[in-house]
Amino acid sequence: MAWLVLIVSGVLEAVWAVSLDRSDGFTRPVPTAVFFVALAGSMGGLALAMRELPLGTAYAVWVGIGAVLTVTWAMVTGAEPVSLVRLLLLAGIVGCVVGLKVVS
Repeated sequence: MAWLVLIVSGVLEAVWAVSLDRSDGFTRPVPTAVFFVALAGSMGGLALAMRELPLGTAYAVWVGIGAVLTVTWAMVTGAEPVSLVRLLLLAGIVGCVVGLKVVS
């Protein structure tokens, strides 16, 4: 169950990162509200998952999920360029996160 909570928390990390960008310095109310709700859910979920998972593994997986999803969203929306090298590097992050799960 801790792994599921950690994955959802990682997804929420990407949500709050995108919302932070869209909030335009907290001047837009809806993205700002989404940011704070997603931030609280993400941090709360990480804290719950860390009750059962080692600190280093939990944090690395959480950050990895959030980073990959945030960059993927930026590439899909056209905010960042897509290239083979970028995709391979993202695949490397995913591989490392899966590897941390496998060795835990």
